[in-house]
Amino acid sequence: MTLVEAMVEERSDAPHQAGDQSLLIVDDDRALRSRLVRSMEQAGFTVREAEGVSDATAAIADFAPAYALVDLRLEDGYGLKVVEALTEARDDVRIVMLTGYGNIANAVTAIKAGAVDYLSKPASAEQIVAALRSGDDGALPPPPEDPMSADRVRWEHIQRVYEQCGRNVSETARRLKMHRRTLQRILNKHAPRP
Repeated sequence: MTLVEAMVEERSDAPHQAGDQSLLIVDDDRALRSRLVRSMEQAGFTVREAEGVSDATAAIADFAPAYALVDLRLEDGYGLKVVEALTEARDDVRIVMLTGYGNIANAVTAIKAGAVDYLSKPASAEQIVAALRSGDDGALPPPPEDPMSADRVRWEHIQRVYEQCGRNVSETARRLKMHRRTLQRILNKHAPRP
């Protein structure tokens, strides 16, 4: 079990009020947000939408939704601020982060902030609904059809440590216990396919 899966399992145990299908969608891409609103309404959710952090926090002040779908990067800030506001307003809210900038470091940060899952764009409506509703019955969701490859997981980990070391190759190599030249070759390659 990976770190992210363990964190998702830990968060999915939170009690959830049965019958409440209120959903807040926060995304600055108007076309995508409109499609998501239609899809989620067809799935049985009562949807409100927000374009950015300020709109979302105003909406949360009016009502605390049972579910939320939040984009990580918004025009006026990061979706993690919305996650914090949501978890303060309602402790059993089920939040799914949605982003085009998917990596393991962001996923771990989102889960620690209070999200129950993290999906990379483009995600289908079925994937989003499954992520929002996973754990409602106490069961873990099934594994994804196309999980991230081991090479991609390794590359993501190296990139995260490299960023945490201030993009210092020598310090990163020391912390990862690998030769500096090996690390340089890995950093010069393109990311492996997910």
